[in-house]
Amino acid sequence: MTVTAPSPAPARATAVPPAVRRARRRSAALGVLAWLVGIAFFLPVAWMVLTSLHSEADAATNPPSVAASLTLDGYREFFGATGGASPWPPLINSAMASVFSTAAVLLLAFPAAYALSVRPVRRWRDVLFFFLSTKMLPVVAGLLPVYLFARNVGMLDNIWLLVVLYTSMNLPIAVWMMQSFLAEVPVALIEAARLDGARLPTVLGRVIAPVVGPGIAATALICFIFSWNEMLFARVLTGVTAQTAPVFLTGFITSQGLFLAQVCAASVAISLPVLAAGFAAQDKLVQGLSLGAVK
Repeated sequence: MTVTAPSPAPARATAVPPAVRRARRRSAALGVLAWLVGIAFFLPVAWMVLTSLHSEADAATNPPSVAASLTLDGYREFFGATGGASPWPPLINSAMASVFSTAAVLLLAFPAAYALSVRPVRRWRDVLFFFLSTKMLPVVAGLLPVYLFARNVGMLDNIWLLVVLYTSMNLPIAVWMMQSFLAEVPVALIEAARLDGARLPTVLGRVIAPVVGPGIAATALICFIFSWNEMLFARVLTGVTAQTAPVFLTGFITSQGLFLAQVCAASVAISLPVLAAGFAAQDKLVQGLSLGAVK
């Protein structure tokens, strides 16, 4: 006689605790909210790109025509293919001012941040607050003294004046950011290098710099963006020789009216270097900001 073993009873579904269900719903709601915020920020950029590919007649319609035919006339106008002013001198000026000022900021901020974090000076918190307090003064408040100084020393319409100004404007932020990056470096690593006979330049360049490389990249990218986008000083202190890209962009707003397609095409073209730099360094930027620069 064959005895058949009883089949196992079906396992009961484990009930999900109410706290877990609430946490899942809250996470889903936050995810949807994050997507909505991201789309809200992306839509103006997408609309600007789409408008730049329309003709002036289609871009000026109210409401704007989304399904209008696409054209590159706005970009041809921006790059001077139809006989307009060439954008390359302003773009080169912006690149020079941004790159040179960012390099100067890093050279000055790195040792300053080292002195405030790894080998802290006395009352280093007060020093950091002083650096940050320099950003509390409105930029327009210092515009007239800077203009008078530049006129008296003959540096109006000079790209190197912008390099100096951008360096001084971005240095407090760079010191503040890099101080938090260098504070994450283990002191034992520096002491080991000193025991091996490494001097301060070697410690900074071969020991600390590789460890905080993402932080340096994040600081450099932010300073570059601030310098590239600055327009107030560039508008007042430059004319033709040292004109930057944001100032050149305002030239498309004339007394004849606002050429919307051309302005959008110029905005897209001027934004591309910053977007390319951000895309190339996006992994370093995320790693750098996660070190503690933004809290």
